[in-house]
Amino acid sequence: MASSQTETATLGGGCFWCIEGIFRQLKGVVGAVSGFTGGHVPGRPTYAEVSSGRTGHMEVVQLRFRRRDLSYEELLRLFLHMHDPTIPPEKNSYLGSQYRSAIFYHNEQQRTIAQSVLKGMAPHFERPITTLLRPLTLFFEAEEAHQDYFGKNTDAPYCKRNIAPKLNALKSAHTELFR
Repeated sequence: MASSQTETATLGGGCFWCIEGIFRQLKGVVGAVSGFTGGHVPGRPTYAEVSSGRTGHMEVVQLRFRRRDLSYEELLRLFLHMHDPTIPPEKNSYLGSQYRSAIFYHNEQQRTIAQSVLKGMAPHFERPITTLLRPLTLFFEAEEAHQDYFGKNTDAPYCKRNIAPKLNALKSAHTELFR
């Protein structure tokens, strides 16, 4: 639950290990939890069920951040640079619908800001942005093994190959947003 000084954001941009690992490095982020949302199968899904692609859930990260240190707009702009928000729906089906790009807004103010950011960022990409914009309904925390995966496994081949290079590139381009 967010206090008057913090806000909650829920974002999906591919593998939650990647985006959670980056979000945890941002100034103002006070919590990051990997989880699932957006599915059509009732009950709490497991990682294995979501990975099958049959539940309709997506891998997401739910963040708590201090607004005085990081605005929702800044967060969304960086989010759109940390993954490819232009992957067409037919490619998402190939990669797995659980890895779609999505912004799940918590209130109307977030919806309005997200619409503005998506529109403003569109000219910066060669293809149209396909990021879903939906209200958050239910959020399910992923199993403990998936929480802070990058922080606990920085030497794992997946982390070295996929997360560390993204993190380093983003830190170089957006130094002011990182700790």
